[in-house]
Amino acid sequence: MKRLSLTTWIFIGMAVGIALGALAPGLAVHLAPISTVFLRLIKSIIAPLIFGTLVYGIAGAGNVKAMGRIGLKAIVYFEAVTTVALFLGLGAVNLVRPGESMQLGSPHQNAAGGLPAAGAQSLPSVLEHVFPASIIDAMARGEVLQIVVFAFLFGAACATAGAKAKPMVDFCAALSEVMFRFTRYVMYLAPFGVGAAMAVTVGGKGFSVLLGLGRLVATMYAAQAVFVFGVLGAVMLVTRVPLRAFWRAAREPFLIAFSTASSEAALPRALENMERFGVPKHIVSFVIPTGYSFNLDGSTLYLSLASVFVAQAAGVHLSFGQQLLMMFTLMLTSKGVAGVPRAALVILSGTLASFGLPLEGVAVLLGVDAAMDMARTSVNVLGNCLATAVVARWEGANFAAGGGPIHAEAD
Repeated sequence: MKRLSLTTWIFIGMAVGIALGALAPGLAVHLAPISTVFLRLIKSIIAPLIFGTLVYGIAGAGNVKAMGRIGLKAIVYFEAVTTVALFLGLGAVNLVRPGESMQLGSPHQNAAGGLPAAGAQSLPSVLEHVFPASIIDAMARGEVLQIVVFAFLFGAACATAGAKAKPMVDFCAALSEVMFRFTRYVMYLAPFGVGAAMAVTVGGKGFSVLLGLGRLVATMYAAQAVFVFGVLGAVMLVTRVPLRAFWRAAREPFLIAFSTASSEAALPRALENMERFGVPKHIVSFVIPTGYSFNLDGSTLYLSLASVFVAQAAGVHLSFGQQLLMMFTLMLTSKGVAGVPRAALVILSGTLASFGLPLEGVAVLLGVDAAMDMARTSVNVLGNCLATAVVARWEGANFAAGGGPIHAEAD
């Protein structure tokens, strides 16, 4: 029993919660405090983790400056592809609408059944709200976008301050590492939190919840497949990256990421195989590690899909403008998050809290997160492998059909 993985325990907790909700709904609905404690702990992670990871990532962008045009090309590519992934997820969830068969509570809804009144403010008011008057106040109230804006400016200041800012950058690096360790400890409570949340939801709402989750998983896998074959495939055609040779190089790290749900586990093979494929070593060693923070294609697609799914399940109507603002928030907050299992959970929690959506949705999603984590993580790794080949092509490298470089322009 001690050898069971956390994922297995989460599945066990989910099964027990479903059974309890079906067989003893009167008892199940009283388990809400257990899931609430778990969600409060998750919420406590958001502000320090986002601040630490973003400041450290941006302050460390001295590597981007040093790499010059390679860094600029990589960042432009990362932003373009992850933006496409966000909008693909947004389109899929609005087309299939998997959350409509569920009924989550929404304690933050206003009388009109939408977002809090702040969501209906004018564009100038929204823009003003993005910038914090106090970072402490923003952290206390869980204003994720304000925290992100402050962290971006603070990280840029650290980057330009040079050696004088090193103690602060080291502190942020340590803070992010500690918060990921803290997250790991909190996740030990996940089987209890998930079990209680499923028991409360099934006991109070019925089995329609399970139908909605099944539709969500199917929608997510279909959207990831469209992204891989439609978007990444088109990129390969445009940049003339040889398909078969690339797949031979990326197949092993892709499968490692899918089976372990961890980008970190696939990193060594990704670095080695892409260099063997013909990408110059200095490009591989820069683009892949940078992509682990800035090019999480699968995770960004999942975040857009999951956040709107929770809104649909809560009966909250999001206008197109509100969805765009949410996508902008996700685009910023997803940067700097390490490729470890369930790191996206923290980003999703912060976004839901910022938009007044029920955190109950996070606990319900966590029940099927393992199945979705494998897909989004493997797409993250595949996207980063392709990014190295694309940047190499922009730098003048030509790949033979067998996978080796014919010529690579010296940097």
